[in-house]
Formats: sequence, structure tokens, C-alpha cells
Amino acid sequence: MTEIRTPRLLLRRWSPDDDLAPLADIQADPAVMQYIGDGAPRSLDETAEDIERWEDEWDDEGFGLFAVELLGSGELAGAVGLYVPVAPPQIAGHIGVQWRLARQFWGQGYASEAAQASLEFALQDRGIDRVVAAVGEGDTSSPKVLSKLGLTRTGDTDGFRLYAIDLTEFES
Repeated sequence: MTEIRTPRLLLRRWSPDDDLAPLADIQADPAVMQYIGDGAPRSLDETAEDIERWEDEWDDEGFGLFAVELLGSGELAGAVGLYVPVAPPQIAGHIGVQWRLARQFWGQGYASEAAQASLEFALQDRGIDRVVAAVGEGDTSSPKVLSKLGLTRTGDTDGFRLYAIDLTEFES
């Protein structure tokens, strides 16, 4: 089982029995989902499909979105990790980094901490040499996280700002 510990977090594979309800609560928050996918909150059934898709991606690709748990309390904070975007076309099929955290965990550095660990995993454990990201217009927080991680803006398209990092230059 793939697990990564950071100073404050445990990044691990999904346990649908334990993680479905807390993740469904997170994804039901319109503020959390505003810049993810179509921006709509997700239902319990849609969240179950997300977990299943992420676990399938782990099995098929050897990476995916991690369940992010607080080490101190064991509480599920959200999902962070790697995925294969289907849009926008400029990054479709590449390997992207993504996160979604419960609102009460915003502004505390958890997204940066977990995404940093995900990039280290991509480079060191999976040999991935480039990671991309797409940020929706209006999202002012994600570019700050991406900058901390060393991703640079590579262009704009269809309402998204595009970012990338060559992991051979990544500093962990």
C-alpha cells in the first residue's frame, strides 16, 4: 500500500468504507468544488464514483489522488495527488497535480505540503519527468500553491491558466 508521511499529514490510498462520507461532505461544499471540473458540488454517489475512479487510476497508472489525513486527529482533510487530465486539450493525457481540501483546512499550508509530497513521489518513485496543472479563471489561491511548488505558467486557454514543472529541476 502506498503511503507518504509528511510532518503533519498522511497521504494514503482510499478506504471507501471510511472515506466516502467525509469526502462527500467536502465535495458537497460549493466553495471547495468551485474550480474543479464543472464547478458543481458532488453528490454522495458522484463521490463514490470519484473514489472508484481514483483507485482504478492507482491500479492502472501507479499513481492517483491520495486521501489526505491529518496525523494528529486522523481526520480526512481532502484529496491531493496526481491524475491524467482529459481537458483542456493542451494538457490532456499528461500527468497533472490536483487538490481539494475541506474549507476548514484552507490557508494552513496543507495543500502545499501534500502536493510537494506528491511531486516528490512522482519523481522519485514513479520516474515522472513533467507535471502540469490547470487553474480556472478567478482562482487566486491555487497559483500561489503552484508557485511554492516551482510550477511556472506556460500559457492560457479556454478559461484556464496552464502551469508545468520539469521534475528534473524540482527541488524537494
